[in-house]
Amino acid sequence: MAEQAVKRVRTRHFQNAKENGIKITGLTSYDQLTATIFDEAGIDFLLVGDSAGNTVFGHDTTLPVTVDELIPLARAVAGSAKRAFVVADMPFGSYETSPDEALHTAFRFMKETGAHAVKLEGGVRSAEQIRRIVSAGIPVMAHIGFTPQSEHGLGGHMIQGRGEGAEALLADARAVEEAGAFAVVLEMVPSAIAARVTEELRIPTIGVGAGPHVDGQLLVWTDWAGLSTGRIPKFVRQYADLKGVLADATKAYIADVGSTAYPAPEHEYPE
Repeated sequence: MAEQAVKRVRTRHFQNAKENGIKITGLTSYDQLTATIFDEAGIDFLLVGDSAGNTVFGHDTTLPVTVDELIPLARAVAGSAKRAFVVADMPFGSYETSPDEALHTAFRFMKETGAHAVKLEGGVRSAEQIRRIVSAGIPVMAHIGFTPQSEHGLGGHMIQGRGEGAEALLADARAVEEAGAFAVVLEMVPSAIAARVTEELRIPTIGVGAGPHVDGQLLVWTDWAGLSTGRIPKFVRQYADLKGVLADATKAYIADVGSTAYPAPEHEYPE
């Protein structure tokens, strides 16, 4: 979908991409530096994910992340991306109680960050929240399959949509489309089931461990770049080893400071 003619990716470009068989690309971002790099490289959308709980705040799960913590991250990303569509994740506990609570949270993200859409988890159970937000003119990206905010209820990091679970997944997909979501993330879903959902839905499907037969792909950037320190999901392809690069650079810096090789004469100010 990275066309020079597109000055800013909009929801219509997601739909056009699906209709024309053009793959959509997405990465997470939580700061100005990565947002600028990914945006200039031509990424289609940036998700300010509640995965910041792991990648930024050092939690074991996404559950402790709050709206107040995500808002400055989303503001930094939205203010830096010139072309990419910026989606702000609505964290656990910020939308489940009622459609009105969901709308209030969505209002905060849109007003305080400059993001272009919000994302929330859940299919049938979140349909009314999605409908309420969309009715207020705010685009919603849905998220079904494995939903990290529900990992305790799901029994951990479990693949969703297998066996009898396929019909439930399809019901969730239909529900979010009917509620007005402009796209839906399918996480940790068998490829064949993801293909069924993609074929049936009119809106684009974005895979996170859902195989190749979806309309686009999304990855957590620290996993993709080899920077994560924890478990790397099976579905991740690492495109760089930034952890190794930074570790080697740090060791070289420590050695240079210890040997007085740094600062060298070219780094000094003359009298």
